Amino acid sequence: MTGHRECGPTRSRPAPPVRIVHLGLGAFSRSHTAWYTTRADNAAHWGIAAYTGRSPGLADALAAQDGVYSLVTRSAAGDSREVVESIVRAHPGDDMASLLADLAAPDTAIVTLTITEAGYRTGLDGLPDEADPLVVADRELLGRIASGDAGAAHGLSTALARLVAGLDARRRAGAGPLALVSCDNLPDNGGHLSRALFGLAASLPETARWCADHVSFVSCSVDRITPRIEPAELARLSEQYRDAAPVVAEDFSDWVISGEFPAGRPAWETAGARFTVDLEPWEARKLWLLNGAHTILACLGSLRGHALVSEAIADPVCRDAVEDFWDDAQRSLPEGLGVPAYREALLGRFANPRIAHLLAQIALDSATKMRLRIVPVAERERAAGRSASGAAGAVAAWLAADGVVGDPPARLAEVSAALADDDEFVAEVARALDGLAGLAC
Repeated sequence: MTGHRECGPTRSRPAPPVRIVHLGLGAFSRSHTAWYTTRADNAAHWGIAAYTGRSPGLADALAAQDGVYSLVTRSAAGDSREVVESIVRAHPGDDMASLLADLAAPDTAIVTLTITEAGYRTGLDGLPDEADPLVVADRELLGRIASGDAGAAHGLSTALARLVAGLDARRRAGAGPLALVSCDNLPDNGGHLSRALFGLAASLPETARWCADHVSFVSCSVDRITPRIEPAELARLSEQYRDAAPVVAEDFSDWVISGEFPAGRPAWETAGARFTVDLEPWEARKLWLLNGAHTILACLGSLRGHALVSEAIADPVCRDAVEDFWDDAQRSLPEGLGVPAYREALLGRFANPRIAHLLAQIALDSATKMRLRIVPVAERERAAGRSASGAAGAVAAWLAADGVVGDPPARLAEVSAALADDDEFVAEVARALDGLAGLAC
């Protein structure tokens, strides 16, 4: 790794025309979707207008740099730096005037999203959570838009309601079809996006009908560890690269995509992405093995006094818990996915001492993550008549990290009614909880 102060990020070619709108601008989108786009053979034709969630800080930093930034790829051997040029404009998420214009523009062909699992604001049925005050408020505003109050769009606060308003503007402008691509860690993320979006679009019936005819929903599995940069490290990298918005990521990346792009797309396959007609096995491999392990490490690692993924995976207690869960998960994955090699690679990725991935960051919204990453494995194992002991250990770590010491079924019911009613599985979880009693630091 060089220690001298390098030149700031600048464009090496003219800015490409905006044809992609991205919602949820953050570190991961810049290490993954924007990176694949800038490396595609036809990158000169595919620029991104990106919108943050709420904070304008990142948008301001990128706007001052013409959208370009440094991606620092960090391996055990050192750092390498690459300038990513695919973002043409960066906006705060509440810049509705620009968002509506971008979504209504005829040249826009794709909308990508990295808004996190919680950002969809859905209930267990995958539909908008009508108990969520923000959903309720946005639904009322969408109704006002349907009644002719276009200005109501500027009060919208959730990502999907803003997207619905943008699609309404596109319909009114007579623009053509486009693809919506969810890049969040959700099973069937394109289907999840479809259900949630149509649930909100019911407030705009004409737009809902237009979407059914003109919008495709693409699912994908994304895989690249991109930790949050701590302030001191950000200051150091910013000084070294003269960059106010650098990103750090591991040197592994994987993107598997399934769906139609009616208005075209970048040649992402030339940058290493894979296209498939059957995404589910790849999606499950990633959600269960990588994300499931992350959840276990976040729960058990914190109990053991660790702060980083690299510390937790070096702890035999944590590593054994991960391996036991992986054994359960592997039994439900089909052949042909290279699971043994993927497991071995994950251990190396987790152990990378130069990727400071905070367990506290992973532990956020743990109930949702348990439901998506651990519960499907447990339910499959139990349906096959097996004990699901590895999954039970993961559930026990979650309960212990949340301070639950009694009545596991009540908490289990929050993530799976079937498991909460399964006396044998509950007993397995209770035994695992007892076993954790003497392991916490």
